Amino acid sequence: MSEPAAGAGIEAAIETASRFLTFRINQRLYALPASEIAEVIRIPPIARIPQSPKGLLGVANLRGSVLPVASLRGLLGHQESEEQRTERAIVLAGTPVAVAVDSVEALVSLGAERVETGQAELAAEPGELLRGAFQAQAHRDVAKILDIEALLNAAFAQRERRRGVPSAIGRGGSLQQSDEPDNDAQLLVTFEVAGQEYALELDLVQEIVPLPAALTVEPRAEAVVLGVTTFRDSLLPLLSLRGMLGFPLAAAAEARSKVIVTAVAGVTVGLVADRMRSVLSADPRLIEPTPRALAARMGGETAIRAIYRGAGGKRLISLIASEQLFREDVMQRLADQHPAAQSVDSADGTHAERDEARFLVFRLGDEEFGLPIESVDEVARVPREITRVPKTPKFLEGVVNLRGEVLPVVDQRSRFDMPKFAGDPERRRLVVVRTQRHRAGLIVDSVSEVLRTSRQAIEAAPELTDEISRLVDGMINLHVAGRMVLLLAPAELLSRAEHGLLDKFETAGAPAS
Repeated sequence: MSEPAAGAGIEAAIETASRFLTFRINQRLYALPASEIAEVIRIPPIARIPQSPKGLLGVANLRGSVLPVASLRGLLGHQESEEQRTERAIVLAGTPVAVAVDSVEALVSLGAERVETGQAELAAEPGELLRGAFQAQAHRDVAKILDIEALLNAAFAQRERRRGVPSAIGRGGSLQQSDEPDNDAQLLVTFEVAGQEYALELDLVQEIVPLPAALTVEPRAEAVVLGVTTFRDSLLPLLSLRGMLGFPLAAAAEARSKVIVTAVAGVTVGLVADRMRSVLSADPRLIEPTPRALAARMGGETAIRAIYRGAGGKRLISLIASEQLFREDVMQRLADQHPAAQSVDSADGTHAERDEARFLVFRLGDEEFGLPIESVDEVARVPREITRVPKTPKFLEGVVNLRGEVLPVVDQRSRFDMPKFAGDPERRRLVVVRTQRHRAGLIVDSVSEVLRTSRQAIEAAPELTDEISRLVDGMINLHVAGRMVLLLAPAELLSRAEHGLLDKFETAGAPAS
């Protein structure tokens, strides 16, 4: 469309408009045609998107839908004010975006003769894109009619995802399979029970979630049955790993207690552990069957099927045989009482497995991020000794020697230009991520859970900028819980800014300390 035709279209739209919503930014009065506004809302909790442009506050949940929230202050080139908190946002009708404003003034009706469109460009100040103006009689000042579409397009150029960088999330939210070869290592989820470390194979773990605050206790239930809770539109029996492993039951659940959702003897149950420890990549050669002498002392049958000797034999982890945790009669009773918790048959199970994706969820500040579980090699404590490397970007903490392999370590807070971590350093974790090109450790504030969701529940990220399109693969909107998890593209975490930097570590040895 040519420029004259575009200008004529704008003037025609203004002339037919009879009502305008007025609002203020930095004490200045602005307006938008009421026909372009869907609603005015209080700003809901916002999930920040790392390294987003100045004008984008983040994304929010609006009645179950993901909605980008832009700052009109930022779009107009003003600084955000801590003193004047923004509480209202205008949801646009034509574009699924909300723009935050300082305050909403009034809905005014006026004739087309009162709207001046010819001198709009002359009245515009730096940063403003205007379609017209009119005299606001109630305030004796001029309301400038913003060209909101032009402002958004100027700040958030929507571009296609960079070619050559595969996305973890395909069209329609479907998780794509990795082309990288399978690793012989066995992924284990480790957890603590009564001060000892145990593990289950990651393939057996459907999800890891916090222990709910309220449980429904069933009468005449086995002592190890802590109660039931609602989980994904069904009832989930919660069972104490302390009780099943022969330890005294805890007097009260700890705040760090986690529920490991798995299937035992055909029944989906939640195993309650004292706390999570890590996700690690175990060398199968270091996994040994339970010694016969130990099995004999436990009556010839034990819930521990093997022992993993990690850290040169200093870290012994007991691998649980989930099928032997219960007597058969107990499991049959659970299956009868909670038929909705039974696992699906093999045919449907294969289909359900294809329809689901699992993500490791970690936190940076108040925000939650997810990585495809297929890209995570392990989760461990942050090493105390990290070898610094000169002349590297600030986000690269250095390198560590992890079981003979030189591993670059990236501080994810520095990578996202966030303030330095000020909490308990013992809670920080190293997430070892593998992509088709690199393997690196990401330092995060904490790892909270393994989240399972259907691929249809994965929403597309707002394609407002090239940076966001590359970094954020999608979103999981848990609107009932008031949470939003941003799904990150693992390859983009490691190589967006400095191409070839991590390639050097693939062939280089560890620098001398």
